[in-house]
Amino acid sequence: MTVLRLTAESLLSPAERRFAQILAEQMKMRDGITVSDSEVRSWERSLPVVAHDLVEAGLGQVEMLIEYKLPLTSKRADVVLAGVDRRTGADAYVVVELKQWSRAEVWDEDPSRVLVHNMTGKPKLHPALQAKGYTDYIYGFLVELARRPEALHAVAYLHNAARGDVLDLYDAVKDERTLLFTQSTRGAFVDYLRDRFAPAPGRAAADHFLSSEVRPSKQLLAHAARELRDRDQFVLLDEQQLAYQLVLHAVDKARREDLKTVVVITGGPGSGKSVIALSLLGALSARGLSALHATGSKSFTQTMRRHVAKGSPQTKAMFKYFNNFMDADRNGLDVLICDEAHRIRKVSANQYTPARLRTGRPQVDELIDAARVPVFLLDGQQNVRPGEMGTLEQIREHAESKGLNVQHVSLDEQFRCGGSRKYEDWVLRLLGLHEQPAEPWTDDDDFEVSLAESPQEMEALLRSHHERGRTARMTAGFCWPWSNPRKDAGGWEQSLVPDVVIGDWARPWNVKGDRAIGDAPPSELWATNPGGFGQVGCVYTAQGFEYDWNGVILGRDLVYRDGKLMPNRAASRDPALRPKTVTDKEAAELIRNTYKVLLTRGMVGTLIYSVDEETQAFLSRLLR
Repeated sequence: MTVLRLTAESLLSPAERRFAQILAEQMKMRDGITVSDSEVRSWERSLPVVAHDLVEAGLGQVEMLIEYKLPLTSKRADVVLAGVDRRTGADAYVVVELKQWSRAEVWDEDPSRVLVHNMTGKPKLHPALQAKGYTDYIYGFLVELARRPEALHAVAYLHNAARGDVLDLYDAVKDERTLLFTQSTRGAFVDYLRDRFAPAPGRAAADHFLSSEVRPSKQLLAHAARELRDRDQFVLLDEQQLAYQLVLHAVDKARREDLKTVVVITGGPGSGKSVIALSLLGALSARGLSALHATGSKSFTQTMRRHVAKGSPQTKAMFKYFNNFMDADRNGLDVLICDEAHRIRKVSANQYTPARLRTGRPQVDELIDAARVPVFLLDGQQNVRPGEMGTLEQIREHAESKGLNVQHVSLDEQFRCGGSRKYEDWVLRLLGLHEQPAEPWTDDDDFEVSLAESPQEMEALLRSHHERGRTARMTAGFCWPWSNPRKDAGGWEQSLVPDVVIGDWARPWNVKGDRAIGDAPPSELWATNPGGFGQVGCVYTAQGFEYDWNGVILGRDLVYRDGKLMPNRAASRDPALRPKTVTDKEAAELIRNTYKVLLTRGMVGTLIYSVDEETQAFLSRLLR
């Protein structure tokens, strides 16, 4: 972990005047991160201010941990001060979030965000809440601090701002361990530092902080258990209960006999994989066992954090991404629950990954190694991106190469939690993912399937369900461009571009990013926020979610020719399917899997429409 350790005195000494350049060079050498000139200038302006204040307070030997990377995340805190508590003599720490803003005000639409003078783009997170979030996270994962909540405080320091120019930012500062200081209140900041730390070396405290074991704390686990228990929708049936009990038994055995076991739970859409995952997370947390939930999908993880964690920062910390475990301690967790494991990539590294972590190590190995009992929940026919490799066979191969026992439970023998097993089999035949050919749909009392004559008709039918309080969404194959939002004169994203054009009907794709555009919610909330109805979802947004009524537009990347549906990569606008990225055979498989995902999101019924006339005629023969 790259972090520059300097005392306040040494940072200001002639020998360390190049500290900002040294830090930039160190980050590039060890982590492969190229730091911009503006960021170097920001360090040169901000960090000496803190160092001067420490020296003035008589605390020149307090250590400054600069650009501290929070465990299991890519987030970095500007500075963590490490020293000796003036009152108790114990280790003491302060997270300092530095801002060079001169003027800022709370955003009317969301008091947790602020508008910064002369800074374009979306509103920024309130700096005091940002610093508090870092402390909450650190409490949850550094064992060294788990039992001493008083040891870590947070400060937002707007060292270029007068108090009057950021006055309403103080309204959000309500935690006695989180404070806000400005240039006008610099004397108060110096007094705060003097009251917080003793004039003694901070190197031991810094050592303890940086060498602390990383794992979910008992407090975090207890909080997650309270958040997750008593959810009446978490009812497990038949094979679901078998899978749940198998994992708990494997955990008990791992602790009793020091035996590591890999558990793989497979099942199609709606078979209850995520219900099992959340039930396990709650049960294991209640037992005080260290468990985390991880996925490879931003939309799915963000929805878990928002709806399952119910806005709780502590419980949000339980939901991770697959690439958060590149440098995790071996067997550091009791259980790692890998939901949507068909999204596992070949490797975790990407262009932003530190050089020291670009080892070529398979992501599945990182996940297996991270816990005593790694649990994988997957649907082997939902790999929709190049590089995704989460299948039972591949996980078994990697586990057995390590000499590990693999337990497998299939959920496919039981009916869906809604939806229709009969319909899912019909889709597999339709797409050529089953050994049997496509066949006409025959009625199912529990599920409706019909062919829409036009996108207008599909939207009208879905809207009628939506207005009656049922969840309904429309998706499509990635066969149209996906434009960035239109911007107003001030550079703000203002409206979505209606890219999905079929005749005289046009609608926008869902929002690309993590900020709402008008009534359209952020991408990760498209499937769950009512405002998502007005846009067309793509597979990367819809995957992992289910809604009552599902409308699917087949683009020209899947057409009926020579007696069957054939993938046509030339019609795809998906940048992941570029010829240099995947072969024709791989592209065909990914296109089929994409439509398998899109067609199986509905729990009550599905409407289908194809833009290709020959394909529409073929579907009309199957859907009488």
